[in-house]
Amino acid sequence: MAALSASDLQQQPRLVETEDQPMEEFHFSAGSRREPVVTLLSPVCGLMPLCWSEDHRLAVSTLASLSVLELLCDVNSNKQELIIHRTSIRVPENVQQLRVEPVKELSKAVQKFSCHADPTVRQVFLADTVLNPHVGIQKGIKYTSWSPFGCDANGRCLLACLTFDHRLTIHNSQKRHEWNLLINLTDKYSQRLEDQGYAKKDNTPPTVGLNDLDELRRRYAMQTPLKMEWSRVYTVKQFQPNNTCINVEMVLLAVLMENGNVVLWKFMLPFVNGDDVVFYDVVESGVSRPSDLAWWEYESPERRMSGLIIGSMAGPIKIEPVSLSGVKGYFTVKHPVVLWKESDELAVENIKCIPVVHPVHKTSCSLIVATRSCYVFWCLLVISPAGLNVLNSHVAGLHSLPILSLAVSMQDYTVYTCSMDGWIKKLTPTFTETTIQFDQEDFTQPESLADRRIHGIAVSHNGAYIAVISAQGMVNNIHPVIRTYQVDFITLRTPDMAVSAILNSPSQSLFKVADLLDLLRWKILKTKAIPASLHEELEKRIQDEDSLYLWRFKLFLQRTLHQSLQSPFIESTFAGKDCKMFAQDDEEEEGEGAAQEEVEPAGCDGKVDCISEEQGLVSEVESHLLRENMKKVLGMVYLNTSAPGNTSIPTCGLVDYLSRDASDKTAEVLIGHIKKKLNRQTFPERCCLCEEELPFTDHKQGICSNGHMWLRCVLSYQACQTLTFRRCLLQDSVARLPEPEGKRHSPSPSTTASQPPAAVSAVLLLLRHSALLSVKNTNN
Repeated sequence: MAALSASDLQQQPRLVETEDQPMEEFHFSAGSRREPVVTLLSPVCGLMPLCWSEDHRLAVSTLASLSVLELLCDVNSNKQELIIHRTSIRVPENVQQLRVEPVKELSKAVQKFSCHADPTVRQVFLADTVLNPHVGIQKGIKYTSWSPFGCDANGRCLLACLTFDHRLTIHNSQKRHEWNLLINLTDKYSQRLEDQGYAKKDNTPPTVGLNDLDELRRRYAMQTPLKMEWSRVYTVKQFQPNNTCINVEMVLLAVLMENGNVVLWKFMLPFVNGDDVVFYDVVESGVSRPSDLAWWEYESPERRMSGLIIGSMAGPIKIEPVSLSGVKGYFTVKHPVVLWKESDELAVENIKCIPVVHPVHKTSCSLIVATRSCYVFWCLLVISPAGLNVLNSHVAGLHSLPILSLAVSMQDYTVYTCSMDGWIKKLTPTFTETTIQFDQEDFTQPESLADRRIHGIAVSHNGAYIAVISAQGMVNNIHPVIRTYQVDFITLRTPDMAVSAILNSPSQSLFKVADLLDLLRWKILKTKAIPASLHEELEKRIQDEDSLYLWRFKLFLQRTLHQSLQSPFIESTFAGKDCKMFAQDDEEEEGEGAAQEEVEPAGCDGKVDCISEEQGLVSEVESHLLRENMKKVLGMVYLNTSAPGNTSIPTCGLVDYLSRDASDKTAEVLIGHIKKKLNRQTFPERCCLCEEELPFTDHKQGICSNGHMWLRCVLSYQACQTLTFRRCLLQDSVARLPEPEGKRHSPSPSTTASQPPAAVSAVLLLLRHSALLSVKNTNN
């Protein structure tokens, strides 16, 4: 479980441009391949070898390990390639043994069936790797699933991993360098079945022993996981010992077993260790040959419902209701909903559920897609006052071979499919009053993937990239002895399309749109300019809304442009008399190219002056964000009646800093209110090493008279003297670790799922995504 070095990333050579060599014209279009191409160290395996999380991490299943590729959008790098951090989780050497008690009776049953006189019984037993693991079990990763964002203690995603030896484990990462095993659910569930005597859900004990082959297979099948999926995050009410009621968050993990049952595990958030896992329920689906599983989430202004979509090897698909007791606003479906009932022996795989708003009827509905051999099954569920309407059909003629993988872009509901024939198809749904039509087209693939076998695809959270895992095809009509597997990243959107999605993002978090930001960062580094249309739209929205999210987006653009100027200066594509570095549109550049070559921008005497001016623009935006965050901290602490009396922040230093700008009337009014409530202030701070006073002279750090330097928390501006702090998810600020309730609490911008004290919860909710991007990079 160690991080791999940068040399593991096999990058294709790229041309180095010099000042004497003009920059090649590049068109930012969908379907372009991004460097680097990641070469895998072992063959791929599993049901779906690629799985992309909401926090921009890609899990790649191989025979030797689970490789995790994290996409980083680093504003401090001027490289145009994708910045990928690679770690891995090795497959355990020991084989997971499913427990069936009693041991003595089991050994007698194994000896009996392995030497049975009836060849039909003997061969069935010896060929079953679950009943007879001595035959040999394939090693490798069978399936992976990412939890929703903010489930672990660091506010990120949990990783559920299933190996071929039926080992279901939950992992989380620490400091981006290592993975920790939190709990083995296979062992936990096996212990539960043993304590219950392997009874059914109604607690009916088995009537026969292990000498019966059907009973032996039942005990193994009820604890053999096939696939698992996470639900969305639910909010439930929890009663405290003092009879108070608080809202807590939980997430469910549904595990599909070989006998058709679905075991539900409840994870209380934030998930720290195995003690936070509670057995929730068992859903008996009645499917004898299950194949796939997915969550059905329906949400409308009137009601919210949840269920489990279960597919079978025989062909039928249905939704099993899940009882969410205690979850506010959720209703339970009374009866199972059959989506497809024909048993045509076409296995159901790759089930995806897409919540959509019908553009014609303006109602909430669910679009369910799945693969069945060479076909794509789709079903539209519409809940109206008249009842539940189920509309289904198939899309045929896509591939000549069975479909291997299916991916969905949740933004525009586009469906991508791939097969071993080497083609990737794109299906765009069109809603009508009575049905859905899918427009089929071939996805534009780079030439490097023309003669390669495709094993899987996955779409990033915001639909910026599609990851394709492929291997060598036939070389000179001969299959190669050793195949090399690689992961390619192909753009699905252009930078201009990414701009619209970023500006209209409902999350208001730059980290959650990091894949879209990387497209925009790529264009700025390539053209060494910020598009003029983007600059105008951003300035207009800032004047109308004055949102801190827009200011942070502006700071990202300015910093990226500043980094682009650090690379070799090729040609000037900047427009404007005072060197504001904002480029004109492509049409304007073609018409005014000759004129710009002759006109020297006033106030910019060469590249050094441009860099200095751009640095001034960055500092200006940083200063604005710094002051706004200071006012929010002071306002929520001193103007909030529920704030505790022992809240300690460097008030005097913050007030002095805000008083420097006489034109800020908001700060002047706030300071007037604060001076009336300074009795709560416990400042000055003291150095924990020498007990000297820590004056507030800089928002980045505090230095006592003896030279001891401490970084300051970006949210509360207290000195981080515990030597334990977290970095912001944008890698540009630090914050102290949260402390237990009753002590001083300074939240981390990366701890979106931590539970703060109730008295300051309102403060933390507002400050959680307002971490100021002004502190230098500091390694944890």
